[in-house]
Amino acid sequence: MIVIELPDEAATAALATRLARLVRRGDVIALKGELGTGKTSFARAFIRSRAGRDEIVPSPTFTLVQVYELPDLSVWHVDGYRLRHPDEAWELGLEDAFHDGISLIEWPERLGPLVPDRRLEITFEHGGSHGGSHGAGPEARRAIIDPGPDWAARLTALATEA
Repeated sequence: MIVIELPDEAATAALATRLARLVRRGDVIALKGELGTGKTSFARAFIRSRAGRDEIVPSPTFTLVQVYELPDLSVWHVDGYRLRHPDEAWELGLEDAFHDGISLIEWPERLGPLVPDRRLEITFEHGGSHGGSHGAGPEARRAIIDPGPDWAARLTALATEA
């Protein structure tokens, strides 16, 4: 486990940018946490970093998935919050994302066993008064990173940057 304190949204964006440089075709990043902990902010910064431009990145809460076709691969931003049953996720075409693209999945627990084991899992938590960190502002968050088997070596570089 790697724990990274994120004092503000800029720190969340910096983490997303660093991870965006480490991803490979077929990678899955599961973004967990309560509402308002930074999952969508992370996804926006990640997609913008991969795109190399200020891409418009709406939350896929109602569309369930937004696909960004980038020159080198596609990034699938999935929001499972509104799924009633994990089987509904297959209608989104996720098998293509899991094979050929990069998947950012908010609320991955709603997809159940459909989320591959070979994933990087990031749990976002409130910092500041909610998390017990003294002196942290209301935007403070914490990212708890649980690397899957494919990620441990790649995250060594991230841990030294943090």
